[in-house]
Amino acid sequence: MFKGLSNFGSLLKHAQEMSGKMQGLSEELRTHRTTGSAGGGMVEIEVNGLLEVLRCQIAPELIEQGDRELIEDLVTTAVNQALAKGKQLHAEALKSMTGGLDVPGLEETLGKVLGPQPPESP
Repeated sequence: MFKGLSNFGSLLKHAQEMSGKMQGLSEELRTHRTTGSAGGGMVEIEVNGLLEVLRCQIAPELIEQGDRELIEDLVTTAVNQALAKGKQLHAEALKSMTGGLDVPGLEETLGKVLGPQPPESP
């Protein structure tokens, strides 16, 4: 009966260690930055590794053109590109956290997290 308790203690210790690592990972990802751009750099979006949008920059000449639909399309493309790169940062950080261990199902899970990649900038 008490044999299971030692396994539970080990499992609890491991869970606490993983929780600490995940907290550290979140802080690390918060400091990482990546950008997505569209329209030859006329729209640029910056996100961190937690997929928080930090900055949106639109070239003044694009705004002066007054083509609302074009601006909307370029912002959407740049955001999607930045988020895809942010997801990649997240996946790489998770892989490094496992220390190169072959964790069953990790690649499949990361594929689901990353999802389909958006098309390149127009």
